Amino acid sequence: MTQAALAPAAAPAPARIDGSTLGLYVATVFLWGVSWIGIRAQLGIVAPEMSVLWRFLLAAVLMWGWVLATGHRVRFALGDHLRFAAVGCCLFSLNFISFYYGGLSIPSGLLSVVFSLASVFNLVLGFLIFRQRVEPRVALGGVIGFAGIGLLFWPEIAGAGFNTAALWGLGLCVIGTLFFCSGNMVSTVVQRRGVPLLSATAWGMTYGCVVLLALNLVRGNAFIIEPTAKYIGSLLYLSVGASVLAFMSYLTLLRRLGAARAGYATVLFPIVALAVSTAVEGYAWTPLAVIGVACALVGNILVLRRPAAR
Repeated sequence: MTQAALAPAAAPAPARIDGSTLGLYVATVFLWGVSWIGIRAQLGIVAPEMSVLWRFLLAAVLMWGWVLATGHRVRFALGDHLRFAAVGCCLFSLNFISFYYGGLSIPSGLLSVVFSLASVFNLVLGFLIFRQRVEPRVALGGVIGFAGIGLLFWPEIAGAGFNTAALWGLGLCVIGTLFFCSGNMVSTVVQRRGVPLLSATAWGMTYGCVVLLALNLVRGNAFIIEPTAKYIGSLLYLSVGASVLAFMSYLTLLRRLGAARAGYATVLFPIVALAVSTAVEGYAWTPLAVIGVACALVGNILVLRRPAAR
């Protein structure tokens, strides 16, 4: 991919957070925040790669139905397909596999902390790739939010032993976060080229399924589905809610707000997950956790508020 292709247009000015944008932001945070419960319900009999394949195979079918029903374009140039394939690798396959396997050897709290680094990584990659100016307010908000998530999960992290397996899992989660953020950058390029979001997402999920299919074949995984209400129900939610609806909301935010501001949603996912855990599993809040949530919310205000007019 050439430098010209990476930066086809100047970075948009910071957008105002209107009602529809705020709605998309809240929807993204909620849908992905709740998805951690669904992912946990998927672990068991079916191999992680197979569960992710079923998730995005169903999501891709739904996306293609949406594309065809609304009459969006389906034919694109080879260069666009290469970008779709990159999005499929980064957003709809390899990032999830990295987190699934990384999460096997590290606490789930640390997994949430690593993923919240996306708010910082997006900022850095936006500067390196698109030469987007780093707004001090957004950078400060990202750092405060990341620190807040660290405080939120500190007791769980401090009690974990960091052996070789844990360090390997941590590395996989960092790689998964980098895949996610790289997918943000490629998706930004695709959207700046004027490719309809529905079409780009459908193609991206399709290429992601090809990657997942290859991984399952290489590993010799059984093509099975666990015939339980818990597994099938979580699969439907992850496919429809956490994939089709959440990715469409997030990628729309990416176009409206830019990667740095949209990426801050990753800081709020763990808070939603813990709120659900409080209601369902009786999670007990500590003073340190409350301070962490307060930091994350302060960072959120700094990132999303409209900069003062000059």
